[in-house]
Amino acid sequence: MSQAIDLMIAGMGFVFVFLIILVFATGIMSKIIGRFAPPEPATPARTPRAKSSAPAKVDPDTAEAIKKAIAQYRSRHKK
Repeated sequence: MSQAIDLMIAGMGFVFVFLIILVFATGIMSKIIGRFAPPEPATPARTPRAKSSAPAKVDPDTAEAIKKAIAQYRSRHKK
């Protein structure tokens, strides 16, 4: 049992040390890449689109067809 605990502690210790080294290596690589990488191109600012104040007109035949389709769907899918 003592050997198992020693082995577990050693394994966890190696993993912890490896992760610490990995964090530092990633930080160093990030700084190196940031120094030698070309600058990012500037993106143009987006202009907000103008929204129309009046809703689009729907022709009466289309509105009636939509109403019938909704009624048919609801009659088939009652809960």
